[in-house]
Formats: sequence, C-alpha cells, structure tokens
Amino acid sequence: MPAQALLPPELAGLTVARTPDRLPARLPPHASGMRIGLFGGTFNPPHAGHLLVSRIALDRLGLDRIWWIVTPGNPLKENAGLPPLDVRMDAARQLAAHPRIDITGFEAEIGTRFTFDTIAYLSKRCPQVDFVWIMGADNLRQFHRWQRWQDMARLVPIAVIDRPGSTLKAAHSRAAIWLARRRLGETEGRLLAGAQAPAFVFLHGPRSGLSSTDLRRAGIGLDPTQPHPGGLQPNG
Repeated sequence: MPAQALLPPELAGLTVARTPDRLPARLPPHASGMRIGLFGGTFNPPHAGHLLVSRIALDRLGLDRIWWIVTPGNPLKENAGLPPLDVRMDAARQLAAHPRIDITGFEAEIGTRFTFDTIAYLSKRCPQVDFVWIMGADNLRQFHRWQRWQDMARLVPIAVIDRPGSTLKAAHSRAAIWLARRRLGETEGRLLAGAQAPAFVFLHGPRSGLSSTDLRRAGIGLDPTQPHPGGLQPNG
C-alpha cells in the first residue's frame, strides 16, 4: 500500500475539501499502483524549465506520469493580473506536448487554496496511487512558509530539482534541515515514490535559468506565437 494511504495518526481525521452537490473533480488518468509526480504552479507563463524538471523527474524517479497542476493562484504571491486558468492551461498543453505529462486545473473544482489541502484530497481520493510532490530548489528555500508544510511532508514524498542560484541556500534551508534524516541519496530516486513520508531526494543535473517571473518582467506572456528563449516552444 502506498505511503500516502497510511496517514499519520495526527492527520487521520483530516477532512477533504468538497464542493456540495457537485460531482467529484475531474482528475487525469490514474490507476492503482501508478507512480505519479505532482508539479504545481501558476505556469504564468510555462517555459522550458518546467519541461526540463518534468523530464528529469520522469527519468530519475521512475514515474509513470506527471500532472502539471495549474493553480487558480499562489497564496505567497501577488495574483492581480493573473491570466484566466483556462488560458494558462492551454499554454501549458502547447508547451508540454508530452505523452506522460497531464495538464489539470482540478484545484479550482475542489476549492483548495493551499497545497496541503490538495495533497490531503488526493490521499483520500486516490489512496492506491503513489504520488510524489515535485518542486524546484528555489521553492525548497521557502517551503517553511507554506501552510502546514510539515503536515504536507508527512503525506507525500518530495523530490527537489536543483535550480541555478539555489543549490546551497536550499540545502541549508529550514525545511531541508527538518527533512535531513529522511533524505534519500540521488541514486535512490526510484525508491522515493514508494517511500514512507516524510521522505525527500535532492536531484542535481541539467538546470534551466528560466523563470516565469523574469519572463513576465521582460514582457513575455502566454501568446504561443510570441518567440522567446525556452518559453512556449513546442516539445520537439
């Protein structure tokens, strides 16, 4: 049974976000025993760095699929001017064009605002799926600011993918120190999906310096006809 199905005693009574009188949220294809990476963000805009992280995770973690969870908004960021969810999802689909990457916006359907609530929902909804949360090293640096970050880490193993300028700071961050005793070696990445949470691995390798924030500052948005380095370029 997946680690996520065995909720810690202090989380066993958690409630899953629900929208009354609605059908269950539409999730990408999944099945018992599958190993699925969860990669969340606003994807405003999506870029080749997102695709690089996904390819590294698919290969080195031995995942069956990755879900790009396009969020309605980021609680830690200013969301004014954020393009509509469906527009960002369409842009993500154009970029990914990968048979094992699924684009989903199910958080808008279940009404979750924080990642912990999303993971809790999936743990209840798909108890036989081995999920792994995927984040860049820049996010590990601020992971301790996330709502119920330690409870989230107790629900799902975490894969951290290195990012330029974040390697040392991420490795010495508050969250990394808290997780240190449950860290797997890089060569053990394929064990992560079935590991008992909390567990994490820090993967080094090819890195992309692309940033959605920097692309927006450069005036580069979601227009697929607008050329820019590594942005909405279809996967070749």
